[in-house]
Amino acid sequence: MCPPKHFTVEYSINPWMDPDDPVDTELAMSQWRELADIYRRLGHTVDTVPPQPGLPDMVFAANSATVIGGRVLGARFRSPERAPEAEHFRRWFSTSGYRDLVMPSRINEAEGDFAWTGQLLLAGSGFRTDPQAHAEAQEVLGVPVVSLRLTDPRYYHLDTALFVLRKGDRPQVAYYPEAFSEGSRQVLRRLFPDAVIADSADAECLGLNGVSDGRNVVLPSEATGLAERLRAHGYEPLLTDISELRKSGGGPKCCTMELHE
Repeated sequence: MCPPKHFTVEYSINPWMDPDDPVDTELAMSQWRELADIYRRLGHTVDTVPPQPGLPDMVFAANSATVIGGRVLGARFRSPERAPEAEHFRRWFSTSGYRDLVMPSRINEAEGDFAWTGQLLLAGSGFRTDPQAHAEAQEVLGVPVVSLRLTDPRYYHLDTALFVLRKGDRPQVAYYPEAFSEGSRQVLRRLFPDAVIADSADAECLGLNGVSDGRNVVLPSEATGLAERLRAHGYEPLLTDISELRKSGGGPKCCTMELHE
């Protein structure tokens, strides 16, 4: 994770961002601290990458690398405003003992568009990550990749429309079908017949930008309908306020890079 010390909305690169809407950086910091504390209370380790001035979206750590089995595939951002973030995260991995590290040649916004199920890497495209980056991810990470196409600009990254609830031999996901092309919906129905299906209310509060450890699921506080459906499936939802960070189109998952060792 990366603290939102310099968080603001200075530009607009997705439909959620409005530079004319004032941002309370202290409130963003408070919301971020609570999210990090939730992870710690659940027994997870939280490593932090130092924030850098002039990079207000660096808080969205999920976009800066994909880590599976100790292998690291870095990021290459589509927007020039975010491009420098990738090097700061690369340095963190390189000084934290990660030796198997590759920086991509294709536009690749990391866990924003890559979701690891324990068996497959679900890979989004349509707005940010290049489809060619999916093949590069397969070569670098050595895992099978399934491509999915996003069609609604509000859900510009895969992690705004889908997240993995349970990893392993029988993975389970939650997703919002209307964010995907018809072919991608068919693929998701085939791969995940027991998926938790979100509705528009879940999606519009970025409820699909959640983080699950297989039992506990961290969601934005407004995602109450999705929380009830998850509870019915045996999960323990934990709701947290990310309203200030949502002004840049981010939620719990955007702020969280998961290191799949």
